[in-house]
Amino acid sequence: MKSRKGLKRIAVALPSGITFVERVLNGVHQYSRERGGWSFLRVPEQTDSSLDWLRGCDSDGALVMASNEKAAKIARSLPMPVVNLSDYMEISDLPTVMVDQKETGRMAARHLLERNLSRFAYYGTSDMWYSQVRRASFVETIEAYGGECAILEVPCLSQSRETLEQSHEELEEWLKELRAPVGIMASTDLRACMAADACANVGLRIPDDVALIGVDNDPAPKFHNPPLSSVSRNDAEVGLRAAALLEHIMDGGAPPPEPILVPPDAIICRHSTGSATTTTSRSRIAKTVAFIHKNVHRPFGVQELLDIASMPRRTFEQHFAEIIGISPYSFILRCRVERATSLLASIQNYQLTEIAYLSGFSDLRRFRMVFHRLMGMTPSAYQCKHHLRRRNRTSRKALC
Repeated sequence: MKSRKGLKRIAVALPSGITFVERVLNGVHQYSRERGGWSFLRVPEQTDSSLDWLRGCDSDGALVMASNEKAAKIARSLPMPVVNLSDYMEISDLPTVMVDQKETGRMAARHLLERNLSRFAYYGTSDMWYSQVRRASFVETIEAYGGECAILEVPCLSQSRETLEQSHEELEEWLKELRAPVGIMASTDLRACMAADACANVGLRIPDDVALIGVDNDPAPKFHNPPLSSVSRNDAEVGLRAAALLEHIMDGGAPPPEPILVPPDAIICRHSTGSATTTTSRSRIAKTVAFIHKNVHRPFGVQELLDIASMPRRTFEQHFAEIIGISPYSFILRCRVERATSLLASIQNYQLTEIAYLSGFSDLRRFRMVFHRLMGMTPSAYQCKHHLRRRNRTSRKALC
């Protein structure tokens, strides 16, 4: 039975009881309400993301999580339009909407860098695509700022022969090898909870010895002792964009050639990374840092930061260097170069003059000079390296 009363009938093959999935569905439902309503079909008590039931489903479209190759194969064979919401594996031939995993790693890195740390670490899963991308972006951002980064990646427990107790032991041994103070990003909030418990077991204090941040903004880390900071995924926006894409395809539109990436919306700062606003001066510096990140695409100078901080220049520069670790001017340049690296690695093949402009540099000569000083190579060399890597990946996929 298809749509009733003119409503499109949408099959939803998403697991129930998962916080971020429910937030995604809130976005889907919001889109449906604003556009006149859809009729939804879900399997009662479905706790996994199985797609088998969709084979005989009579619907106008489907929202799915193709978390393995079997599910992806089913999704490709369905007669109705499908939008994938999974980030467990990289799927290039299904219309997909997901959180921007690279930006997730960058946001976590920037948050920890603002804690004036020089040593960092990443703890995640080796067989989850989203974790691999977050790790690569986190490490790249840390290294662009001159920091060191240790890595522990383990198999997903559901796919591993390792017990939970063995996983804890491996994590504790790794933590003992890190030199405090250190900033750690965990691939998810639940992994951050494991890391926090392991820190307590080996005598590392949070946030004094370890500043710790996860991803998802799940309820559990909020009530963990200590409460854990997290990157909020912006799941409701993912749901809105997924619903819009599905309607576009159902109405005959062509799916986009690449996944639609939704930037994470916020850092939820809790005790595990310390408070950046414990004093008036820290609060003002935090505002200027937020301004820099938001406006890095356009030219501005230290004077605009002084207006925001409402401090004399010398006082502001002293407080900024004390809290962030470098001068305001150096921090602005690093943020501009970080944005430039993202544009240089983009599939859109920007011209160097355009990248310089979009990164807030006044001219191409200045951009080249600063980029080479901070990255150790020219912008052209950096762009060629990433494009060559992408072509090699494409070639390997074609051979498979």
